[in-house]
Amino acid sequence: MLGCWRAASAISAGSGRWAGCLRGRCLFSMAKSKFEYVREFEADDTCLPNCWIVVRLDGRNFHRFSEQHEFKKPNDDRALNLMTKCAQTVMQELEDIAIAYGQSDEYSFVFKKKSRWFKRRASKFMTHVVSQFASSYVFYWKDYFKDQQLLYPPGFDGRIVLYPSNQNLKDYLSWRQADCHINNLYNTVFWMLVQRSGLTPVQAQDRLQGTLAGDKNEILFSEFNINYNNEPLMYRKGTVLIWQKMNEVMTKKIKLPKETEEKEVEVTRTRTKIVPLHCDIIGEQFWEEYPEILAEDS
Repeated sequence: MLGCWRAASAISAGSGRWAGCLRGRCLFSMAKSKFEYVREFEADDTCLPNCWIVVRLDGRNFHRFSEQHEFKKPNDDRALNLMTKCAQTVMQELEDIAIAYGQSDEYSFVFKKKSRWFKRRASKFMTHVVSQFASSYVFYWKDYFKDQQLLYPPGFDGRIVLYPSNQNLKDYLSWRQADCHINNLYNTVFWMLVQRSGLTPVQAQDRLQGTLAGDKNEILFSEFNINYNNEPLMYRKGTVLIWQKMNEVMTKKIKLPKETEEKEVEVTRTRTKIVPLHCDIIGEQFWEEYPEILAEDS
């Protein structure tokens, strides 16, 4: 109580109002505090209503990070699966995310049009997503890089963009998947030239300068006997995360009428889970198969 009285005296000096003490905690009404004017400096960053809210995060200086931690080139399954695990964690914490898409060291999270999370404050969306993702990356690192010690904390930056129409959103996701294809095709050829042809990175870059997709495919096939279309879909298409209802069969012990002992029976329950897909999202087939993603009442 002595602390409460001291606090009360201090607050009264600042023209605040003493509201009493409850369970050892001091309660003050700060409505008339002379310091409250500082709230006027806060910018209004409320996202426009009826717009898809997209938060995209990228690894900060991940070129260096991948070298320091000996990522396999051109693709490291451990790194890609860790990114997806972190994205799933974000979706589990922020259930208003309708769909997420990731490739390389980036992930995009799409919040529903009618989401009221964080009162639609852009800074809240971005900081919650980035902080949850970054902490998950460190927390789950050992599950994917068992023999590789995490040498220093990774960094991620984020941005937020609003898309007013379904077509805008679909075009955004198509853009990110097209980017995945372009980058992965280039990296696949580049690292084949370095690892198997013995070229230096500069020589490989010079060899590929000005080449089109067809040229790169020809180099892979004619010089390395690689059909790019047979490369894993996760590399070529990236990863899509969606919510899906799935049936789970569980074993449960129950006691039947007129019986003294419990018996184990199988019970089927429907649960909504986050499912990773490696598929094309540029065409209409994906959206026709999963119309609930864009549904207003999803």
